[in-house]
Amino acid sequence: MSFSEDMKRIRRKAFMTQEDFAKEIGVSFATVNRWETGKARPNLKTMKLIDDYCKRNGIDFDISEQVDE
Repeated sequence: MSFSEDMKRIRRKAFMTQEDFAKEIGVSFATVNRWETGKARPNLKTMKLIDDYCKRNGIDFDISEQVDE
């Protein structure tokens, strides 16, 4: 699964809009949109925030797969 697909899956599992997910992670709506369209990827610090969010909410996300990609 690509990173962009992972981001969509995580957000949808949490029943959140891109804007809500962006606020939760601490980035802009446009940033989440670029992740989901495959135009950008988060830096390591933000990737850890996403991983922490997933752990707190019981969403499966393997950060090691994403960092190596």
